Amino acid sequence: MSNEPFFRREGDHFLPNPISRGPWNETSLHGRVVIGLLGAEIERRHGDAQFMPARLTVDMYRLPDLSPVEVVTRIVRDGRRIKVIDAEFVSAGTSMARATCQFLRRTANPAGQVWSPPPWDAPAPDDIEPLPDSRQILGGMWTIRPISGAMGSLGPRRLWMSEVRDLVGGEPLTPFVRVAVGCDFASPFANAGEKGLAYINSDVTLYLHRLPVTRWVGYEVVNHGATDGVAIGECFVHDERGPIGSATVTALAQTIGMKS
Repeated sequence: MSNEPFFRREGDHFLPNPISRGPWNETSLHGRVVIGLLGAEIERRHGDAQFMPARLTVDMYRLPDLSPVEVVTRIVRDGRRIKVIDAEFVSAGTSMARATCQFLRRTANPAGQVWSPPPWDAPAPDDIEPLPDSRQILGGMWTIRPISGAMGSLGPRRLWMSEVRDLVGGEPLTPFVRVAVGCDFASPFANAGEKGLAYINSDVTLYLHRLPVTRWVGYEVVNHGATDGVAIGECFVHDERGPIGSATVTALAQTIGMKS
């Protein structure tokens, strides 16, 4: 498997490599690279070790092709305890997606216990048999270790995912970018059915109370609902030490080659 990055940087622009193509149209980018690049540039330009990137919301309202990309960011609020950053994904001179990231200052938890769901009882990724390369998805965008269920199965679905390539050539993935690139997976994992995936997500919101500390990120489907061709899906997100947050999407009924 070649580890070609999704983008290469050229000045202020990002040039997509062929591996960045998505499943809906052979000339368009995958949503994961759009989300990942917005998150990466927000963190690179505005990140601060004292602040936690607690929420990243990305609206995807057009399918960008493989034209050069520019990311434009804007500070909405730069406060003592909260920072809010907007970003725009511009391809071929046209706005294709936008993001808002909320950074919260790290402090200490208040005293006392608060109920939360128990950590999942998943085996460690290294204890699960790897899938052969022939079963990797979309030419090897990522690698997985299945835990329970499968894409489209009628029952609980859980798996581990690990990124196998850089988002931007020569720029190693940070913990935040690692989970930002992967969180788009919540849509197919939660919204695929027994006849395959027929929903394209128009957004994703990633909530984090801490960053992943290992290369493996776990996804556990906890919700799906759909009416009149509009769907929602949600996954709890884990790393090997426990829960780290959740990823939620909205999606539209879609067929291959259909314009969004």
